[in-house]
Amino acid sequence: MRLFLLILSRQITVWILVVFLGVSSPLNAQVASPDAPYRVGKKLYKESCQSCHGDKGQGVNEFYANPLVGDLSIGELSELISETMPEGDPEACVAKDARAVAQYIHHSFYSEAAQVRNRPPQISMSRLTGEQLRQSLADLYGHFSDSDPWIESRRGFKGIYFDGARWKKEKIRIERVDPVLDFDFGDKGPGSKINPNDFYIHWAGSLKVDRSGRYEIVLRSSCSCVMYFGKDDRELINNHVQSEGKDEFRKSMNLTAGRAYPIKIEFFQRKRKTEQPPAKLSLSWVPPGGVEEVIPTRNLIDSWMPASFALQAKLPPDDRSYGYERGTAINRIWDESTTNAALEFAQLAADELYPQYRRRHQKDKDDNRQILKQFLLELVQTAFRGKLDDATRALYIDRHVDAVADDAAAIKRVALISLKSPRFLYPSIEGDRSKSQRVANRLALVMFDSLPSDKWLQKIVDKNQLQTSRQIGDVAWRMAHDYRSQAKMRAFLYEWLDLSHLGEVTKDNETFPNFNRKVANDLKKSFNAFLDEIVWNEASDFRQLIQADWMYTNDTIASYYGDKWKPKEGNGEVMRRSVSDSSMHVGVLTHPLLLSHFAYHKTSSPIHRGVFLTRHVLGRVIRPPNAAFSPINPDLHPELTTRERVELQTGEVNCQVCHEKINALGFALENFDATGRFRANEKKKTIDASGSYLSRQGESHRFRGARELGDFLASSKDCHRAFVEAAFEHFVKQPINAFGLDTSDRLTKQFQDSGYSIRKLVVAIAMIAANGPPNPGSGT
Repeated sequence: MRLFLLILSRQITVWILVVFLGVSSPLNAQVASPDAPYRVGKKLYKESCQSCHGDKGQGVNEFYANPLVGDLSIGELSELISETMPEGDPEACVAKDARAVAQYIHHSFYSEAAQVRNRPPQISMSRLTGEQLRQSLADLYGHFSDSDPWIESRRGFKGIYFDGARWKKEKIRIERVDPVLDFDFGDKGPGSKINPNDFYIHWAGSLKVDRSGRYEIVLRSSCSCVMYFGKDDRELINNHVQSEGKDEFRKSMNLTAGRAYPIKIEFFQRKRKTEQPPAKLSLSWVPPGGVEEVIPTRNLIDSWMPASFALQAKLPPDDRSYGYERGTAINRIWDESTTNAALEFAQLAADELYPQYRRRHQKDKDDNRQILKQFLLELVQTAFRGKLDDATRALYIDRHVDAVADDAAAIKRVALISLKSPRFLYPSIEGDRSKSQRVANRLALVMFDSLPSDKWLQKIVDKNQLQTSRQIGDVAWRMAHDYRSQAKMRAFLYEWLDLSHLGEVTKDNETFPNFNRKVANDLKKSFNAFLDEIVWNEASDFRQLIQADWMYTNDTIASYYGDKWKPKEGNGEVMRRSVSDSSMHVGVLTHPLLLSHFAYHKTSSPIHRGVFLTRHVLGRVIRPPNAAFSPINPDLHPELTTRERVELQTGEVNCQVCHEKINALGFALENFDATGRFRANEKKKTIDASGSYLSRQGESHRFRGARELGDFLASSKDCHRAFVEAAFEHFVKQPINAFGLDTSDRLTKQFQDSGYSIRKLVVAIAMIAANGPPNPGSGT
């Protein structure tokens, strides 16, 4: 008998999504005991299956190379074997024999409990990921600011308007917070008490960035202007001496999520002998994967944040095969990129950080070289996440300072060797650190993807006040309210929803003529506003992510999606809550951004939506298809609905092994077309949106439509556990079972008992990671 649970048939050319490979809770896993049927199964497997699948189910040849692991119950495995095995003669292994084989492989190597027993999870040695490197260098730079960043809720830029083209306190006529920078003062000027031909405006604030990536900053000005970015004297655009006809300025740069970059703009309208141009100014951007827009109010802060640094060196992508970024690849490209990053930072340390440090210590009695060594000591200790002993200080600092007379050269040498050191690039190398320092290092990595550079945190470490659970929890809660944590949370939710690589959403123009770039871009704003509202309100209730009967909307969205998307109050393009509707709005499940992402150019895709729900929302990991898949062209069967066409394509018994699970989830969202717009009918037929799900516990659930699906998921143990595990591994970047085999169960129950608070879950994750695994090295 050739047992092949993954159904690799060379004769099948259609798409085959093979059996689930996910994980199941050790406490809930169905583990067979070694009784008589187990022994019979072992004998049958050894005689008929081992030659193809290996003694431990590892696979031994090109046709049976995939390991036999997954999350099906013994009953499901038995049914699968009975119906499909052996190939070509499925009736040869049925009933008791099929169950005996299923019982043996489930206990020996198939189930998660068996996998953990055979290969205990471990904390893996890993370097900084690209995002962690960007964040760490930004915080290393920020450490030398005069103060720690703070959280400021006011939005907009502070504008000071002067009557006259220079700063004179007595000439101030207007002081206000402008929600956006988009003005056309024309020939009348900004106010009745200001000469429209001779005035000056000073805007200051900070630009809050929610996502790391490449941004294009666009400043348009009909008058003289100067823009400073990241630091009060760091010019980005200088049009002080105005060029004829030059009124648009574009600068592209990498910006880092969770950072607030200080910005200052000086705008001059001066008296001229020639004709006075109308006074206009706007500040726009093109965010990663987005379209140009005036920078929205939510990204402008009415406070001057400390000077900041955004790494511009290009970094290679990290491995994401485990569902979260891991710093595993060590190769020439990575080595060169970290060298370029270190050189970029070193230059800034010499040009900006040290001169600032010297000015602050100019009254000290130490000579300049001692001040330089003290600066470098602070730099290296922050980079290495702890105090240096004498030998390390001599190796990384003293020898290099003593070797060259030029301060800038010494700084660059020390910065380069330190930022290329494993002590910086491998945060798990903790060395001889106090418990409080180790805890601070781990908390910063989990919550910020960074190192502990904040002065308030270092004071706590110096006092050794990160010892107890309460002390650790208090610090974790403070970190949870930081912009850096908020940005990491946003990135996690996009990862959990399989939208992390979302680009521009486009659809067929003939089928959806009114679905344009403006609608697609506003959907992203709507989606982000909804995520932020759910996560950061007082309840922070996970269930509302998949149950809320409202959504953020504006007039553009409502004009395409209909009355149920109209704002509850007011009108215009500002995002506001929609009217409530329990069938139209089911949290993120029915948000058009997500539904259009999991759809084709013209039609919906129950398979894509079902795979997403199976893999990401319910944690039932599935493998890619073994053969190339080409969906049936809708034009071949114009009379069929999407559901009927998918059932036709996946109706073969071998396909149904997986598609009866995938399709049954995806069909529940069939009331929404390829753009996520609600529909009751397709092809003049009433849509059948019924679906079902068989849980890990063997419980069968049936539902009809998105609302019943959302209500089921909100109460599903599989869904809760999948969310908890995904959150843990995104924030910690290590396997959850390496922190104890019962960690997933304990954390899931804690999550449920907290009222499904997302913020409390993240703090609980941080506290577990801060204390480290029970037995570092084995993870058990």
